[in-house]
Amino acid sequence: MSGLTQSSCVPCRGGVPPLTLDEAEALRVETPAWRIVERDGIPRLEREFKFKDFRAALAFANQAGEIAEREQHHPDLHVAWGRVTIETWTHKIKGLHRNDFILAAKIDALVAGTPAA
Repeated sequence: MSGLTQSSCVPCRGGVPPLTLDEAEALRVETPAWRIVERDGIPRLEREFKFKDFRAALAFANQAGEIAEREQHHPDLHVAWGRVTIETWTHKIKGLHRNDFILAAKIDALVAGTPAA
């Protein structure tokens, strides 16, 4: 089980630098299905999940939302027929933080059916 799934997100109130690309890539090793993308000049962590229909996609989005709420780290969830795209970054620092990778790992554990802390 990933060390990230055993961690919890910590409040980020700003004032800390975002992860460098090298630091982010080192953490991404634990979340290999996620990609680092840049939008509006801000690096984000993103993954698309596929499902058999809208109902399954919506159920997954709700489960991922529950994880996000527990962690108090809220991603953008894009729900469409048969897919959910999750985008996460730390808004306060306009970049990636360890919290983004913790959330990604816990969502991956949900997909794998593995309990996360």
